[in-house]
Amino acid sequence: MLFQRLIWCALGVAVLLGSLQSGLQQFQTLPILLAAEVFEGQKVEPVAAPAHEHAHADAAAHEHTHGPEAWEPADGLERNAWTWVANVLHAFSMALLLLVVMGLWSHRHGAPQASLRLAMLVAAAGWLSLHFWPSLGLPAEVPGMEAAALGARQGWWLLAVLCCGLACASLAYFQQHWRIAVAAALLALPFIVGAPQPGGDALAGFSADAHAQMALLETRFFWATTWLSLSFWAGLGLLGAVAFGRWVQPLLAQPLPVPAAA
Repeated sequence: MLFQRLIWCALGVAVLLGSLQSGLQQFQTLPILLAAEVFEGQKVEPVAAPAHEHAHADAAAHEHTHGPEAWEPADGLERNAWTWVANVLHAFSMALLLLVVMGLWSHRHGAPQASLRLAMLVAAAGWLSLHFWPSLGLPAEVPGMEAAALGARQGWWLLAVLCCGLACASLAYFQQHWRIAVAAALLALPFIVGAPQPGGDALAGFSADAHAQMALLETRFFWATTWLSLSFWAGLGLLGAVAFGRWVQPLLAQPLPVPAAA
């Protein structure tokens, strides 16, 4: 019963929040991405490779032409629909995580907790762990920018998320003074390791004017994604508090059934 309630509550929150995020993206991030794609087409091609490298590249291109083309949604309604689906799925996973953490916290303390305060604290920890802390080392990128190897970036992002999440958990679940030192060490660890960066200028290959415009778009995109993420987690906290207080917390307050004596 409780599991089903969690699923339905998370799904309801996800539909509302995913729809809101899809609308905000149309005004905040999409115009920046479209503008960057215009400059991406003006990027200067790299210096020609030696002849034997050309042969390998031609062979690879020949093999690629015979393979199936990668599918992508068409611009317009189809792309917007799939974006909405992706946003709802993402919101569903985060809403389920938030409700479960709130439920575990309430069960651990054995007394009803203030749903709004608890939800906003959990949402703040989620924003710090899943967006803000990783973005300090790997900020959001616009199309056309050079980046380090994908595997290295994914590994560092995971390290930053785990360290920040563990730091938030240690501050929340422990009372000893040493928890502050542990949290500080965990927060510093990803930056001691160092986020992977491209070998040179991330905007190499652009003309001077395009380089300046792309740098401006990169800054705008960083702030747009930051505010969009803030709105997502704030909305998740508000909607999650309502769902938890209205439908989940009453089940947690009920006493566990006592098995009948044989």
